[in-house]
Formats: sequence, structure tokens, C-alpha cells
Amino acid sequence: MKRRYTGRTDAMVRSQEGEQGFWPSYADMMSAVALILFFLMLLSYISNMITGNNLKNTESQLSETRTQLAEKEKELLSLEDSLTLTMQQVSEAQDELDRVSADLDQVRTSLEEKEADLAEQDKLLADQKALLSSQETRLSEQESKLADQEARLTRQQSLIGEQEEYLNAATEEILELRGQMETIVGVRRSVLEQIRDSVIAVMGDSSKVRIDNGNIVLSEGVFFDVGSSAIKAEAIPMLNQLIDVFERFLSDEDNIRYVDSIVISGHADSTGNRQDNRTLSSARANAVLGYLLDNGGGRLQQYAECFCASGYGDTRPVASNDTEEGRAQNRRIEISIILKDDSIMNIVNSYLELELPEAVQAQGENAG
Repeated sequence: MKRRYTGRTDAMVRSQEGEQGFWPSYADMMSAVALILFFLMLLSYISNMITGNNLKNTESQLSETRTQLAEKEKELLSLEDSLTLTMQQVSEAQDELDRVSADLDQVRTSLEEKEADLAEQDKLLADQKALLSSQETRLSEQESKLADQEARLTRQQSLIGEQEEYLNAATEEILELRGQMETIVGVRRSVLEQIRDSVIAVMGDSSKVRIDNGNIVLSEGVFFDVGSSAIKAEAIPMLNQLIDVFERFLSDEDNIRYVDSIVISGHADSTGNRQDNRTLSSARANAVLGYLLDNGGGRLQQYAECFCASGYGDTRPVASNDTEEGRAQNRRIEISIILKDDSIMNIVNSYLELELPEAVQAQGENAG
């Protein structure tokens, strides 16, 4: 039985414009609800069917997925093993890398040291190149100088050859001139020795006669007493011997041509007045010369121009006048043979007139 409800319906369906609505009945509403539930159940069934199918599919997929997951787990385990092995290899590789890095650092350090050494070597090489260049320049200069020296040596050798020819050509002339000089010196020496030996032979005492600087030196006591210019009697034999010696010497033309003069000089010490000493020494020298020329039969008169006498007083001492021994040596008679300057100069001129090689003359001019 349907109940009609009108209380609120009219009020509810009535609009502000005055329109009238209606409220469905309960049965209609329940029918609508049932229908809706039916559809919902139908939809649920269909959904369950679809879901069941999907679930089966899902279970099948899940099974496959589990299978695949199991395989993946196996693969994962294998990968883990591989990863573990790889990690070990990586660790070993890292250790090896560390060693290599250490070696590399060492090599780098060594390389840096080598580079520093190389830089230093480059610097040394540059210095050596500069030094070599300097030495090459110097060598070039030395070679140039050597070439000049070789050319000069060649000229010198040529000059030496000319000089040798000159020396060989002049040897005989030089020997001859030397022989002449030796003859001059020997002649004077021979006469002086004869005079000395004659004095010693007569006096029997060699202490009062000597050859000094090419002169015969006779002590004052041989001829004179102290302060006197008179010849002592015991000196006469000795003077006669001197006459014989001078005659033999001057009579030889080879001797007399070299003699300029035979000088008899008197000397005194510094005792007493100087003028008196000079006068006394001159008187004694003239006394000896007078005896030689005036005695022995006048044999030396023809050679009188070769003799001269002079007195020097105390102006030419040969020893100190501070001692008696020195003063005794200063009181003396000297016999000197003076050679002619012309004779010596002739020998020298003969030498100078020798024809010299042109190279030797040029060398002498350059030296001058």
C-alpha cells in the first residue's frame, strides 16, 4: 500500500515563481536504489572478473617476475662476486697505482733534477761554446801570428845562411887579426917578463919586482935611498940588464912597429910636502931613463924617441898611505910599454873593412 506524503512536498516543490513540483514515492525510490545496487553489483562482478583475470595475469607475471628476480638475484650474486673480485683487482690496481704514483713521483723528482742538471749543462755548454768561440778567434790570431813567424823564420833562416857564409868567409881573416892582437899583447908581456926576470936574476929577490896591470913595478929601494934621486951602486947591474932587454926588444921590427912609448914613471907616498914628492918622483924617473940612454955604449940612443919619464908624486897610490906597508908600496918605479894606437886601429880597421853580407849590414843598420 502506498502512502502519499504531501506535507512537505508541496512546500518543497513550490518555487519562488509559484511553480509546483513533486516528491517521488518510497517504492520508486527503493526501486531506484535497488537498480543502483544491481548496477553496482554488476559493476563489482564485472570488476571482480576483470580483477580476477588481472590477478591471474598479475600472478603469472609475478611468478615470472619472481623467476626473473631469482635469476637476477643469481646474476646479482654473480655480479657481487665479480664486484668483489673487481674490488680486489681495483684494490690491487690502486696499490699498483700507488706504487706507480710513487715511482712516478720519484721519476718526476729525478726528472726535475735531470732538468736542473740539463739546464746547468746547457749553461756550461753555452759557456763552453763562448769559450770555444773565443779560443777559435784566438787560434785564428795565433795561426796568423804563426804564419808571420814562419815567414820571419824563413827570412831568419835565409839570413842565418848568409851569416854562416860570411862567418865562414871571415874566419881566416878573424883568426889572422886575432893572431896579430895576441902578438901585440904577447910582445909586451914578453918584454915585461924579461925585465922582471932580469931584475930578479941580478937582485936574487923577487919581492921587490912584480907585473901589475901590464906594468913592471919596482920598489923604491931597488934604485934609491930614502929621499934621494941618486942611483945606488947595487942597482947598476940591473939597469945594464934592462939596457940589453930593451935593445933586443926594440931591434926587432915586428916589435917596434907596435910600440908607441916606454914610460918610466916615479911615484911617492903622501909623507911630506906634495910638491917635494912630485919633484922627487920626477927626478928619480929621469935618473933611471938617463942611465938607460947614456950607458951601455949608448945602444938605446937610437930608440930615444920611444922613451919618456914622468913623476906623479903621491897622486896615483896603489895602496893605503895609512900604513907603513902601504906607503912602501906607493914608493915605486913603474916601467910601462904603451902600444901605438895606430897599430891597434889598423887591425880594427882591417876587420871593419871586411865585406859583410847585405842581410848582415841591414841587421846592423836596424840595430843602430
